Amino acid sequence: MNKSGLWILYKKELADHLHSKRFLIVLFIIAITGLSSIFAAGKGIVEAIGKQESDTFIFLRLFTTSSGSVPSFISFMSFLGPFVGLALGFDSINGERNRGSLSRLMAQPIARDSIINGKFLAGVTIIALMVFVLGIAIGALGIIMTGVPPTFDELFRIFTYLLLTIFYMSFWLALSQLFSILFKQTATSALAVVAVWLFLSIFLGLLINVLADFLYPLSNSSTLDIVLKNSKMKLYLNRISPATLYNEATLTLLNPGVRSLGFISQEQLIGAIPSALPFSQSLMIIWPHFISLIAINMICFTISYIYFMRQEIRA
Repeated sequence: MNKSGLWILYKKELADHLHSKRFLIVLFIIAITGLSSIFAAGKGIVEAIGKQESDTFIFLRLFTTSSGSVPSFISFMSFLGPFVGLALGFDSINGERNRGSLSRLMAQPIARDSIINGKFLAGVTIIALMVFVLGIAIGALGIIMTGVPPTFDELFRIFTYLLLTIFYMSFWLALSQLFSILFKQTATSALAVVAVWLFLSIFLGLLINVLADFLYPLSNSSTLDIVLKNSKMKLYLNRISPATLYNEATLTLLNPGVRSLGFISQEQLIGAIPSALPFSQSLMIIWPHFISLIAINMICFTISYIYFMRQEIRA
């Protein structure tokens, strides 16, 4: 790999993103929705503190609390994550090909893989900057509104949540970049990402419910074994979707009261003390989700890399 060529292309792509109107629009949408949800949640938390109805982990509630018609911050991130990846990557390759700049770029004394590596790394950097800047802004707003600083446990949880959000958005970036290589038209690649997003977010759950109810039909006379098989099938198959992995991991990280993401028998509940889990225990629960999100990022990028390296690029 030509490291100098990669660095040059990385800086070029980073500058293109930062100076593009598309990035400013995406940043504006993310900032407005995120800050609106935090402001709405903060008002409710301040009222609860005034009435002495607040509990521990007040700072985490800024991210998980919804207020009336305004969803929580984590709901916004789950919904807008695919949109961010789509906006940054749907025309990364075919857009340059259609403009004729890709062939000119290939004529330069740089390695071919530097192009796709630089584009992906620049996109991930933009996502990381966006997420961490928004996280810091939200933290500052939360401290100003509630007057309650976060504990070290809350800081670790929030940092891990932001890192998880970066991996989640990066998956959609990698998928968008893959479709920008597979399809020649930018509109087609954008529609393909939207189709995958809708399928994984909406239709996959519907199909899984139909399949589980067909294989393990439920009725008033269903045994406990059938009910468990039906529920477990829905739970495990829904985890095919990155959104499910992200939502489950987010729920566990930002709600220390969550002790398990699976099924707990009545015998396991006997003697259990209803207390919050420490950060290390919550991290152990979501570790498979973390690894899965990293793995699907690597799979999408590897497929993109192989296909791009074998693709014929004509002037």
